[in-house]
Amino acid sequence: MGCDGGTIPRRDELVRLKKKPEQKDKDAERQFRWKHCTLTQERLQKPIVMCGLGRVYSKQNIIEALLEKGRIPESCSHIKSLKDIKDLNLTANPAYEASRDDKSAEFICPLIGLEMSGQFRFVAIWSCGCVFSERALKEIKDKACSVCQTPFTEQDVVILNGTDEDVDSMRTRMEARVARAKAEKKAKADKKAKAKESLPATQTSNSLENDCNEAGPSKPITNGKPGCSTSKSIITNKRALISDKIGDDPLFKKSKQDYSVARDPSATAVYKSLFTTHESEQDQKRAHWVTYNPFYN
Repeated sequence: MGCDGGTIPRRDELVRLKKKPEQKDKDAERQFRWKHCTLTQERLQKPIVMCGLGRVYSKQNIIEALLEKGRIPESCSHIKSLKDIKDLNLTANPAYEASRDDKSAEFICPLIGLEMSGQFRFVAIWSCGCVFSERALKEIKDKACSVCQTPFTEQDVVILNGTDEDVDSMRTRMEARVARAKAEKKAKADKKAKAKESLPATQTSNSLENDCNEAGPSKPITNGKPGCSTSKSIITNKRALISDKIGDDPLFKKSKQDYSVARDPSATAVYKSLFTTHESEQDQKRAHWVTYNPFYN
């Protein structure tokens, strides 16, 4: 049962063995996630944002995907608007700026200087967007960001590029934040409504009257408030009052249609003689230099 030349085949030459599955390079995969956008798999470009699950993106890619409906995959379906992402305040790594290679990370922890390459766990605060290592977070005793002093709660802590278990935990925190925001918004609206109901009736009527007065005759009132239902009559009364004042004021007498120089007691006889209504000009036979009347026959 030998081959030509009297050789004896080995077992691996006669039996096909099942190939072992290729193992992923965990280090390469980790570095890829921290340097590339989760949505497009392209290199991260500033500004860099995160979602509630802790995944990082280029903000430009998110905006383009939101504008073009259907571009967001199922894995990122929780991003429905810009409210679902948060800008990250990242600290540049001086070593990366000097070398410009892929061996060092582009960003570091601003508190203890660890590189954000995936080798160490990093977190971000949703309320302010500051990023630092999880090791530094454990050293923070006060519930305030050590970078910008913004207060935060446990629900505001987001683990960046975490494991599957971390993603499930971040999803729970994200839902809790959304529910808390809705409750605060509702409480604020209820408080505002109660403040309006507690206003005195006189103050309400005065405010309605001020609205009508501010509208004036040249601005039509279209707010439909009950205090402005008689706005037309108010405007008419104001116009009549102004007309009476003009008639009483001697400076505005000449603007009335029934005004005549001949009946004006303040005008002199020389001034009255300039007009054809003067008694000396009743039998006028010549042209008048004021009225330019040529008296053609």
